[in-house]
Amino acid sequence: MGRPIQIEGTEFSALIPGLNAKKYDFLIAPTTVTPERAKAMLFSEGYMETDYLFLQKKADKDIKGLEDLKGKTITVNKGSAYETWAKANAEKYGFKYDVYGTNADAVQAVLSGRADANMAGHTVVLWAAKQNPAVKATYLYKTGLVWAMPFRLDDKEGRAQVNNVLKCMKLDGTVARLYEKWFGIKPAKDSWVYKVAPGHGVPDMPGYDHGPYPPKCS
Repeated sequence: MGRPIQIEGTEFSALIPGLNAKKYDFLIAPTTVTPERAKAMLFSEGYMETDYLFLQKKADKDIKGLEDLKGKTITVNKGSAYETWAKANAEKYGFKYDVYGTNADAVQAVLSGRADANMAGHTVVLWAAKQNPAVKATYLYKTGLVWAMPFRLDDKEGRAQVNNVLKCMKLDGTVARLYEKWFGIKPAKDSWVYKVAPGHGVPDMPGYDHGPYPPKCS
């Protein structure tokens, strides 16, 4: 992009308010694109799928379906799509949920026995399981959603610049190499790790600019 990038870490729940307050230019934290969010922010194209995955202690009986959540306590990250899902489904499936400021704290609650499972994006859980032999990844809940980078609604130029870089990183294999490095598995060939959208944004979501905008890679 031809400019220095300053990266600042904070709790997920503070990121979108910080973006809208112009504290940040865009967010690189994994952000699930939903129709509601896409009406309030611009998004880059998706860079990987965001299915939900459950993390449990290695010795515990595997969660194999949503019906297995009955009577359990799960942890989720505050302000995330996982919190929204838990709030909408707790009564239906008979589970309780606790909300934490960081996903690391949510995982620690499972390790300490304060909760039965953590629910997060599948790549987040795979990373946690790779780093800690005391936990395992169990039930995968397919969503059909993707992660992408959010921008303010008035920042079409910023989105276009970053989205072009993202397209080029997909085409030269950088995104796929990073995926395999951090998660220990190869991405599926039909994944958004590889796919390049014709326009800017997430197709079929509000805010998508059809373009077309062929990538300009140096």
